[in-house]
Amino acid sequence: MDVHLTTERLVLRRFTAADTDRLVELDGDPEVMRYLTGGRATPRQQVEDTLLPLYFDHYERYGDLGWWAAEERDGGAFLGWFEFRPPDREDPGEIELGYRLRRPAWGRGYATEGARALVDQGFARLGVRRVVAYTMAVNSGSRRVMEKAGLRYVRTFHEDHPEPIPGTELGEVEYALDAADWRPPAPGTGPGYWSA
Repeated sequence: MDVHLTTERLVLRRFTAADTDRLVELDGDPEVMRYLTGGRATPRQQVEDTLLPLYFDHYERYGDLGWWAAEERDGGAFLGWFEFRPPDREDPGEIELGYRLRRPAWGRGYATEGARALVDQGFARLGVRRVVAYTMAVNSGSRRVMEKAGLRYVRTFHEDHPEPIPGTELGEVEYALDAADWRPPAPGTGPGYWSA
């Protein structure tokens, strides 16, 4: 197992081809996909032919920036994934934060713990200049995680969706944190530490 980062309760590691079933199950839950596709599942073929190759390509290109499988540190249960990667190849100093967790992991602080640890690692060790995150304006749970991870609301914007889902009429939101505004956590406090 190629571990990228650990926190008090999480292990974030590289994906492998053996994770196909886990990703299919995650994206097959209509509630998990509610604010992404309106509840439609990601087809297995897309996981195998598009998503996993994209993740593997990011490991080759960017090393410590990409998509990370999230597991419970005690017991190893698959929880979902975190994304911490450059959305624009021209500006690898700006990093997009994202997360997608299985429903049993919701409401337990895992999303905040993983997001904070990635943000802290990005600024403290990886030379990240800015972290951004996006979600639908109506996705209050995801917005709370962004705020708890230290990101602040930047703007609401509207995109042209060929297949709008409920809530798209209210737009998308951007949250961000610049390196100059980041404050490192006190040693040994909370999820803001890592080991690799």
